[in-house]
Amino acid sequence: MTSLPRTHRFTVGFDLDLTLVDSKPGIRAAYESLVATTGTPIDIDLVCGRLGPPLEHELLNWFPAEKVDWAADIYRDAYPKLGIAPSPAMPGAREAIAAVQELGGRAIVVTAKYPVNARLHLDHLGLAPDVLIGDLWAEDKALALREHGASVYVGDHVGDVRGARTAGALSVAVATGPCDVEELRAAGADVLLADLTAFPAWLRDYRAATDPAASRA
Repeated sequence: MTSLPRTHRFTVGFDLDLTLVDSKPGIRAAYESLVATTGTPIDIDLVCGRLGPPLEHELLNWFPAEKVDWAADIYRDAYPKLGIAPSPAMPGAREAIAAVQELGGRAIVVTAKYPVNARLHLDHLGLAPDVLIGDLWAEDKALALREHGASVYVGDHVGDVRGARTAGALSVAVATGPCDVEELRAAGADVLLADLTAFPAWLRDYRAATDPAASRA
């Protein structure tokens, strides 16, 4: 990880799955392949209803601990072929990243997802954050958020809220994932948005209030 360039006035972090990318169709397809390959029964509807934590955390519910890495490798090998094309951008994702960059900020993605597959999603959809950091979940996301000087972190899960708070960043929660508004509020989200379509206007108002120079950008 590199430190924040001085040319950027601020940094905003974004989660990936169900924040920027509706990866649920792709994840479902990859799990269906995993079931077919291993013969292990998995309640895929249940899995898709609680997306957020790392793959290995979920696989522990279906495989013995000594087989989790093996199952994760099978899943990840199948994911580029099955998981990328079916997964669209979330409403407002492009505009949210663009809003940060147009105001002179740096947009970074901090996700629990395997970084190779996260990059495939971004490239396929033409989403262009400045930095991508993978394999970080919940409080561990604070490592990247602090390293890159993020003052805001946007996510859909209570784990994202915890990561933002641990980093000392403002937690902006979007109700587009498995956690509803009440769960996100109870976890300590500072700002609650229905989805990312509301983010550019919120960011402009926030920057105008916290950095008077932003209103003249």
